[in-house]
Amino acid sequence: MAMSKTRGQRAGEFPPSPPPLPIPVVDSHTHLDITVSEAGVPGGVTELITRAADAGVDRLVQVGVDVETSRWGVAVAAEHEAVVATVAIHPNDAPRLPDLDEALRQIEALAAHDRVRGIGETGLDTFRTGDEGRAAQEASFRAHIAIAKRYGKPLVIHDRDAHADVLRVLDSEGAPETVVLHCFSGDAEFAAECVRRGYVLSFAGTVTFTSAGALREAARVTPLKQMLVETDAPYLTPMPYRGRPNASYLIPLTVRGLAETTGADLDELCAAISETGDRVFGPW
Repeated sequence: MAMSKTRGQRAGEFPPSPPPLPIPVVDSHTHLDITVSEAGVPGGVTELITRAADAGVDRLVQVGVDVETSRWGVAVAAEHEAVVATVAIHPNDAPRLPDLDEALRQIEALAAHDRVRGIGETGLDTFRTGDEGRAAQEASFRAHIAIAKRYGKPLVIHDRDAHADVLRVLDSEGAPETVVLHCFSGDAEFAAECVRRGYVLSFAGTVTFTSAGALREAARVTPLKQMLVETDAPYLTPMPYRGRPNASYLIPLTVRGLAETTGADLDELCAAISETGDRVFGPW
């Protein structure tokens, strides 16, 4: 099935479809709304879901980054059985909101919905948020941890250049039962710390980048039962299509890259990712 591109903000055409996976897996972190609006998908969400299923990616986690996108994700998850949602205020947005407490109240109200299967993406980002916004960002992170614990839902963490502080806050608050490190970006030492705590590491297309040797070392120390894969679409497109729009149907490139990196049998890796996806976010 060909997927064309309408005029959008993200340059380039969608890459061709890779061979499908032998066992279907979950895309643990995607932004269907941004993919449609920025990359341009004439068939919208339905086209993205269909193309993903054809590639062996039969479950998608639509991730919220503010109140509006969180509400949108809940509505899409209610309409499409292949999709579940997470809800949150993105860490880079938290310092910019005129009333963070009110936004958090709205996120908590959404958290009760059955199709909401995670709280995130929340966390810390010292790359885009300066010193002046750090206190609000951390307060928001702590509030999301509390929401995840109250509702018994997994916490989906955005961590950019903040590894030690993420662990500090989680240890201070007491982590929810299930924690997912979205787009894991640490080295083997940080991965080992996360694995020891029982966290799940979700690897994006970045693990296939030529420059990502440290990230591949991290993947090698991650047990298969604590590993997920994601697109973060429309961003982080795996090699050899880095820079072009990403979508869930390209997950097989990342999975095969992980199999090569870890030495895992492809069928075994797919089965483990599928099982972990259901354990963390399911049942669909």
